[in-house]
Amino acid sequence: MGIPIKSPEQIELCRLSSLLVEKTLAAVATFLKPGITGLEVDSLVDGFIRDHGAVPSFKNYNGFPYSICFSVNEQVVHGFPSRSAIRDGDIVSVDVGVYQNGFHGDFAYTFAVGEIPAELKQLLKVTKRAAYLGVEKAIQGNRVGAISQTVQQYTESFGFGVVRELVGHGVGENLHESPEVPNYGKKFSGPVLRKGMVLAIEPMINLGKKEVNQLDDGWTIVTRDRKPSAHFEHNVAVGVNQFDLLSSYAEIETNICKNSNLTFVD
Repeated sequence: MGIPIKSPEQIELCRLSSLLVEKTLAAVATFLKPGITGLEVDSLVDGFIRDHGAVPSFKNYNGFPYSICFSVNEQVVHGFPSRSAIRDGDIVSVDVGVYQNGFHGDFAYTFAVGEIPAELKQLLKVTKRAAYLGVEKAIQGNRVGAISQTVQQYTESFGFGVVRELVGHGVGENLHESPEVPNYGKKFSGPVLRKGMVLAIEPMINLGKKEVNQLDDGWTIVTRDRKPSAHFEHNVAVGVNQFDLLSSYAEIETNICKNSNLTFVD
């Protein structure tokens, strides 16, 4: 199957779904705090999405049993929400997908709970910046590898490990579409980007080494050295001479700054 090309009208539907993900993650930023459990967050998010006329993209996707991925500290992605309470000093990636009007939005934000060490602040700052740098390469005529190389070179320049086993992807009528968007590679590798492609660009960057393992639940990915990992994700439509960022962290970060239980990392 080829890479889907969206019409301007379809891109606007993708944008609406992405905006609902932003509202959902912004809501998470109001109640995330030490002592709350992943299962509590999952229940609140599920209700929030359904109250807004959409459905959670992840629930029952290939058997995934929850509405969010809730990945704490050394969990890279696909973490199961659990009854364990998060603690001051944790970093938590909350990955959310919504489906409405026939299209998905799918992106993630890593929250700093309470006060975190300087090395984790740098990890979050660099990973988030890498997502934006990757987005800037979503221009017609570039290859996917331009995104990949940009993310890899930037994050590795800080000594961080770039996960190889998991990649970004196309998103639209299906939660995961072609092309795959690795966070490592060469500038002139991969498919040529064309106007109308919609991508989920998602650096998954480890404080330590790049190697990861999968837990026995068949989903949760953890760093092999058990050092923390950060995950930021954006949705972007490829344009001619410019990218079109469909997702936004603006409301999320406004609410982080209002929540004394969280630390905003610029």
